[in-house]
Amino acid sequence: MGMTMTQKILAAHAGVSHVEAGQLIEANLDLVLGNDITSPVAINVMKGIDRKTVFDRDKIALVMDHFVPNKDIKSAENTKQCRDFAKEHGITHYYDVGQMGIEHALLPEKGLVVAGEAVIGADSHTCTYGALGAFSTGVGSTDMAAAMATGKAWFKVPAAIRIHVTGKPGKWVSGKDVILHIIGEIGVDGALYQSMEFVGDGIRYLSMDDRFTICNMAIEAGGKNGIFPVDDETRAYMKEHSSKPFTEYTADPDAEYVKEITVDLSALKPTVAFPHLPENTKTIDEVGTVAIDQAVIGSCTNGRISDLRAAAEILKGHKVAENVRCIVIPATQAIYLEALKEGLIETFIQAGAIVSTPTCGPCLGGYMGILAHGEKCISTTNRNFVGRMGAVDSEIYLASPAVAAASAILGRIAGPDEVLD
Repeated sequence: MGMTMTQKILAAHAGVSHVEAGQLIEANLDLVLGNDITSPVAINVMKGIDRKTVFDRDKIALVMDHFVPNKDIKSAENTKQCRDFAKEHGITHYYDVGQMGIEHALLPEKGLVVAGEAVIGADSHTCTYGALGAFSTGVGSTDMAAAMATGKAWFKVPAAIRIHVTGKPGKWVSGKDVILHIIGEIGVDGALYQSMEFVGDGIRYLSMDDRFTICNMAIEAGGKNGIFPVDDETRAYMKEHSSKPFTEYTADPDAEYVKEITVDLSALKPTVAFPHLPENTKTIDEVGTVAIDQAVIGSCTNGRISDLRAAAEILKGHKVAENVRCIVIPATQAIYLEALKEGLIETFIQAGAIVSTPTCGPCLGGYMGILAHGEKCISTTNRNFVGRMGAVDSEIYLASPAVAAASAILGRIAGPDEVLD
């Protein structure tokens, strides 16, 4: 029996020629990631491990992004603990105010992950890096501590779902619409502990930003990871951002999949996930009238430059509705600077939106846009669970940047064509 793309990467990092779904392996890691919420827990655990320092100071990344700049004393103390740990152990890749960004946008931008690598992070959306042809997945802080000390992690080799991507998407159909459509079809547990492996000629119409978004939300279908094959688009991105060597893996022709589904990009429409699960999807023409109080454009899912360009294209020459708060959050400092150079920031401000420094902010109910009782928010983030962004009776609707921008203008959930027509 052949191996899937994910299984080949895991086999290589376990130092064996073959693995099968369900097999337990110990794999060597190329990168271990933590943030300002999860790293302090891992640091405390590591103090009890009989190791004097980290396994490799160049293979650990600590990104301060959830509550940075610090919003209160507790978040300041957490960040200080990370800062002190990074200094003590000479961590090469430590990112704080001024150099920071939302971790899953920052690491690819910095060239820290390339194809064929095995990466874990103490954050569930670490699966983002599958867009580069790497195996990446989220773990708990205890696993992060063990990985920082040893450079290794245990895995149960996942089975896989093969997703055939065909067709060419329409103007306003993005990676967010693709993954929301898939989650709506298979459910939030439809890929439970399975690798979501994307194939097909439609992939060439998906930008790297689209692919990052799709892999980012693999966890929202229960997936262990999401992964795309390496193509010219991937190689060009890695060449631009990284000097690291990379390895391309492809699935064997006789690899086994537990399920196969097809996504025709040409048939997709802008899609919205209603409260309180990402699987509760409707296409834009099925939404009806849903008034909103807030729109958030940003996050590790949709805070990249193409996302900001799409939102600005909709907002240019328009105004945010009188009773709507529109919050735009570039995912990294480099993205913020590029948006400034392109005039996107001016467009947002002229439209009546505000622009934040890079941070996770409201996505997890942190700050920069917490919802009050009964408020409704359309957001480009990845989760819309009960109380995720504030009050337990508030509501979050997940959508693309284009839909969020159009909704901010009209004061209700709406598609881009309603604004531009």
